[in-house]
Amino acid sequence: MIRLRSGGPDRVVAVGAHCDDIAIGAGGTLLTLCLARPGVRVDVLVLSGGGGEREQEERAALAAFCPGADLRVTVLKLPDGRMPAHWEEAKAAVEELRARTEPDLVLAPRTEDAHQDHRGLARLMTTAFRDHLVLGYEIVKWDGDLGRMTAYQPLSPETAERKVRLLQEHYPSQWHRPWYDREAFLGLARIRGIECHARYAEAFAVTKLTLDLGE
Repeated sequence: MIRLRSGGPDRVVAVGAHCDDIAIGAGGTLLTLCLARPGVRVDVLVLSGGGGEREQEERAALAAFCPGADLRVTVLKLPDGRMPAHWEEAKAAVEELRARTEPDLVLAPRTEDAHQDHRGLARLMTTAFRDHLVLGYEIVKWDGDLGRMTAYQPLSPETAERKVRLLQEHYPSQWHRPWYDREAFLGLARIRGIECHARYAEAFAVTKLTLDLGE
């Protein structure tokens, strides 16, 4: 049963199809959570980018986005943009992650994401983590697939600025991309903040949620 309790989670799973997905989609949420709950366990699985510059960027970035956390990172080498052709490998990695973790919260791509790697991973997560709260993060891109979200994590101005600074600092391999800039990241966070009566926020899609407010 998926439960939302008072207080914060002690164990978190965060997954991404590519290095930087988690930081872009949920970096502010991870910062907020880890600063509030020192020692929280964060298990990370990234399907592509392993063995090179991208993995080095990812490990350094996640350490910065998860200060004080018990952080465990796995970065695989599946080909970028080819996850549907490597479905069995991706499925095995997600199932192995599930076998060794019992998280209170899962951060994953949205099932409505237009990118085939993001969308495929999202679908794997909702089957492997059937009884968990899975929040689907969003990534702005040229596809124009941003939608109506159902859950929000407000971000303080300091946290929003820190997220952008860390994204710019830790992923130099992405600097050439026209959408990878301060305006894009803060602009989306400002819009999502308006939607939840905050200055900034990150927004998530939730497919199923059971409330348990009596305990």
